[in-house]
Amino acid sequence: MVAIATPAALSLSPSSKFTTTNNNNNKGFKGRFMVFAASNGGEENGFDDKKNSWSSSLFNIDDPKFKIVPQSNRKFLDVNQALEVARYDLQYLDWRARQDVLTIMHLHEKVVDVLNPLAREYKSIGTLKKDLAELQDELAQAHKQVHISEARVSAALDKLAYMETLVNDKLLEDKTSVTSDTATPSPTTYSAALETAKSKAQRKSISVSGPVKPYHPCLKNFWYPIAFSRDLKDDTLIPIECFEEPWVLFRGKDGKPGCVKNTCAHRACPLDLGSVNEGRVQCPYHGWEYSTDGQCEKMPSTKFVNVKIKSLTCIEHEHMIWIWPGNEPSSPVIPSLNPPPGFQIHAEIVMELPVEHGLLLDNLLDLAHAPFTHTSTFAKGWSVPSFVKFFTPESALQGYWDPYPIDMEFRPPCMVLSTIGISKPGKLKGQSTKQCSTHLHQLHVCLPSSRNKTRLLYRMSLDFAPVLQHIPFMHHLWKHFAEKVLNEDLRLVLGQQDRMINGANVWNWPVSYDKLGVRYRLWRNAVEKGVKQLPFTK
Repeated sequence: MVAIATPAALSLSPSSKFTTTNNNNNKGFKGRFMVFAASNGGEENGFDDKKNSWSSSLFNIDDPKFKIVPQSNRKFLDVNQALEVARYDLQYLDWRARQDVLTIMHLHEKVVDVLNPLAREYKSIGTLKKDLAELQDELAQAHKQVHISEARVSAALDKLAYMETLVNDKLLEDKTSVTSDTATPSPTTYSAALETAKSKAQRKSISVSGPVKPYHPCLKNFWYPIAFSRDLKDDTLIPIECFEEPWVLFRGKDGKPGCVKNTCAHRACPLDLGSVNEGRVQCPYHGWEYSTDGQCEKMPSTKFVNVKIKSLTCIEHEHMIWIWPGNEPSSPVIPSLNPPPGFQIHAEIVMELPVEHGLLLDNLLDLAHAPFTHTSTFAKGWSVPSFVKFFTPESALQGYWDPYPIDMEFRPPCMVLSTIGISKPGKLKGQSTKQCSTHLHQLHVCLPSSRNKTRLLYRMSLDFAPVLQHIPFMHHLWKHFAEKVLNEDLRLVLGQQDRMINGANVWNWPVSYDKLGVRYRLWRNAVEKGVKQLPFTK
């Protein structure tokens, strides 16, 4: 197990370097920082009754400082021990915050008692002044304690960010070059360790810069969805590009889809300019006709010869058309892209975009940019969170966002699926996906048309408002909104692409909320290196 932190750099317990001075000597404070008034027996019983009414499950929590903090005989804690320390610190901060609230409630009750008109009949002005002066001192002490708690919370967040920096650094590190003396932060102080982690993160950044290289053949050995079934009618020709080669889709005599090279064998005329004739694509130049396997079956006005053009394995699966562009035998397993149960499809849109598909995937796998980029569409009015995080299992390409109720997954080789919980119109913050009663499900397919062009397939599904499917022209409204959102991203991604081509690294300094995008890049790098066991896949 790789050591990631020192015990002293993690613990926030009262015995750590963040411990404040003992307040037991201050008047009015005893034990667990609670305030007790000096009074006779009857008043004390009344006060205890009030305390008991408050001290339900909200305050009836043991002081965690008496719990055992994880210890280690070694110089550094391993991952599990570090997580235990972090959990202990969170428990302590939770207990401390509850005690601060309880203290303020006690002081509130004391103020009410002092200012009670009935009590003033039995107290002199001097006594009232003395009581109020004591309360003022106690309030000042409580105010100080609140600031102490705030400082501890800030320290805890700093340490969590520090741990995330280390984890992110390890994620970016090439596993084949790991040695026993690497990735070890300085054990002297927390600040020094954080600076070390920052400098290492910079050195280990992913390199995505320069002109887009030709696509590696290994990236072609996957099933790629290229069209929605409803767009491919019996008499329709759909031209596409895939990995810088032109193809045309059409349906054969049996109704099954086919994908052949969009170039006639005779004079290299684009076949998509022709038509479908009895399940064959007919060239508009001299009428040569090709079946779905690329075989030329008609050659008018000349002696027939055996001619065949290139074709790809093409099937129809779950209302989408798929191709296998690679040289290896096609996989028997095709990914499922159906929306979850209970959802109905409301829109299927296809767009051609002038960006490399990897840059578009980077954008789609990132939600932290929403309140800055999509200010005139779906994120209008969103506040900027203090922290945006993406939680995911150690070896996975899916997870969920915090504080946004959005589940997201990258599905190889080029698909992004997301489920968005809708709590209020235009407001996503504050609930998890499961806590929301209505949801929007999205599918983005980023087909690599060429090194500077992507064919985007977008599908939107809802688990509410089925009546929207029957409203005329609703599909055009969804398309307009999707294009507006995409244009907000496109101007940024085009700028990235321009600078990338000129040598800038678009992944120069990844941070914690870039986790899913980083994993996509690591997965793609492994594919292009020909790794048999790809990372983050079962």
